[in-house]
Amino acid sequence: MFSSRPRRRSPLAAGLLALVTAAATLVLTPAAAEAVVLPNNFKSVGYMPSWAGDVNTVQYGKLTHINYAFVLPNNDGSLRPVENPGKLSSLVSLGHANNVKVSIAIGGWNDGNDSAFEALAANAGSRGNFVTNVVNFVNQYNLDGVDMDWEYPDPGASATNYSLLMQQLSSALHSRGKLLTAAVVSEGTYVQGVPTAVFGYVDWLNIMAYDGGSPHANYDWSVASINLWKSRGLPASKAVFGVPFYSRPGYYTYSALVAMDPANANRDCTTVAGTQQCYNGIPTVKRKTQWALANAGGMMNWELSQDTTGSTSLVSAIYDTVMGGTTPPPSGRTGPITGIAGKCVDVAGAGTTNGTAVQLWTCNGTGAQNWTVATDGTLRALGKCADVTSGSTVNGAKVQLWECNGTGAQVWQAQSNGTLRNPQANKCLDATGNSSTDGTRLQIWDCFGGANQVWRLPA
Repeated sequence: MFSSRPRRRSPLAAGLLALVTAAATLVLTPAAAEAVVLPNNFKSVGYMPSWAGDVNTVQYGKLTHINYAFVLPNNDGSLRPVENPGKLSSLVSLGHANNVKVSIAIGGWNDGNDSAFEALAANAGSRGNFVTNVVNFVNQYNLDGVDMDWEYPDPGASATNYSLLMQQLSSALHSRGKLLTAAVVSEGTYVQGVPTAVFGYVDWLNIMAYDGGSPHANYDWSVASINLWKSRGLPASKAVFGVPFYSRPGYYTYSALVAMDPANANRDCTTVAGTQQCYNGIPTVKRKTQWALANAGGMMNWELSQDTTGSTSLVSAIYDTVMGGTTPPPSGRTGPITGIAGKCVDVAGAGTTNGTAVQLWTCNGTGAQNWTVATDGTLRALGKCADVTSGSTVNGAKVQLWECNGTGAQVWQAQSNGTLRNPQANKCLDATGNSSTDGTRLQIWDCFGGANQVWRLPA
């Protein structure tokens, strides 16, 4: 079953001990305050597992919603006891004190066993029993909602039953002012297990855009996952973009990878014990967030205990990107950048459309050749940034003009030999084919310090 179905979110290291919180009894809290508000009602959702993580280290001020994972159902619609109930109560208290809404996530990977969901959803009596028990659980723990994580309803009868269940949950929860969300698969057959009618029942879908793609959860594959759901009719405001805080294939947590080498915070792949581990570092998480700001309703992460809490935090990377839209562009040196044969770095046709080519051209003193070498490492012209297309890290990836977005695709570091290195790719700005002909495209290539990789920056 593991080989034929995508893995669901689960403990990523065997033998993790469940955390024990100081509060062993239920603590009732005041009614939940409004959630933290990000620009345009953008959501930043994090999962907190019952078996890992400390509720006292969560960066509540940078999140809007937290889902406690997991509670499991039984065939008759009853719920199994929640793990670490004191931890859940503390999470609710701290979340509400910081204006963060807390929901219970029901389901999860559960070793590939979704038989309880299949059984309860197929019977009207057990469906009703489940909805009643869920509402009672939400009230008992003063929760703000429910995140349904049935992984995964199958196309056909199972999907129909899922839709009926979600319709009943929607009615029961929304009439009480509670949220209903759902975690859904990124791609494949199981996408059809969620009928489009469900889009109207939920406040949003947490799209698990990870555990796929090569390398794992890369930008293009992940964006395609979100667009797949939108193509089925899911409104952009209900599409929440999920990112992993762990690697594949070895399931190393992001925090463990950064502890091994701080430079891993700005990479997407690294080698551990002879095996390449791929994940999402700060530049990619920022780039995905920038895309989500324009094309989705928020960002979700699995999961909070796997993050760092300092300057390398991925939760902070999401928050900083969301809030960065009001930050003025950084100052820096301004003027022409010259390269091989004294030609200037030039924006083709002085265009300002995203994707306009960055090229070599005879120096002419126009705005298309007036670059600001900014203090944040960007090269800016005509109000936009020099950008590696699609954040690629391969030789020959073209450089273009793009909206400045704070990602690693737009960072250039001047080296002592005159090259400009893109740290995300560990490659240098390069005039294609060692050419100095007008119109020669700029690209990235392995750094070797040749004449076509040496650049003279403004004084």
